[in-house]
Amino acid sequence: MTTPPPQGQNPYGQQPAQDQNPYGQQPAPGQPQAPGQPQAPGQPQQGVPPQGFPPQGPYAAPGMPGAAPEQPVKNKKNILRIAGAVIVLAVIAGSWWASQDDAKAAAVGDCMHRGSDDDNNPDLEVVECGSDKAEYKVLAKIEGKFTSIVAQSKCEAEAEGFKYAYTETGGSKSFVLCLDDA
Repeated sequence: MTTPPPQGQNPYGQQPAQDQNPYGQQPAPGQPQAPGQPQAPGQPQQGVPPQGFPPQGPYAAPGMPGAAPEQPVKNKKNILRIAGAVIVLAVIAGSWWASQDDAKAAAVGDCMHRGSDDDNNPDLEVVECGSDKAEYKVLAKIEGKFTSIVAQSKCEAEAEGFKYAYTETGGSKSFVLCLDDA
């Protein structure tokens, strides 16, 4: 068992600066404590921590109650946040770029390539009309939501000589493409 240090002495063997409180505590508002001034009754003696409480401020050991919290390393978190944001933006940009060649971007006169044999999702892509991939040519593009029967009749009225009607519904734009062989 250790013996507590005598009252009035710094228990850590360091002498505080004349105008500095070694525990980082400020005097009570309205009561400045000048060096050499007697201590008010009922207040702990300057330079000695109150009994029963661990020291606080710059002289407290790290990890002890009252010690200043250690600053977390923020650089790693910031780097991860920035990297995450860059990845998200890259995915969004890549999705936008990839969608520029699909049926939504098709216009009258464009040629299309069917990327899938699935009739429910043919994965149409805009291609150069002179390329070997060109399978269909867009004769008309009609905005609106149509059933397959209505789409056929719309294409008959808008695009003479069409052979295929491709409808896309959902999202912000629904339309029908009236197609012919390229």
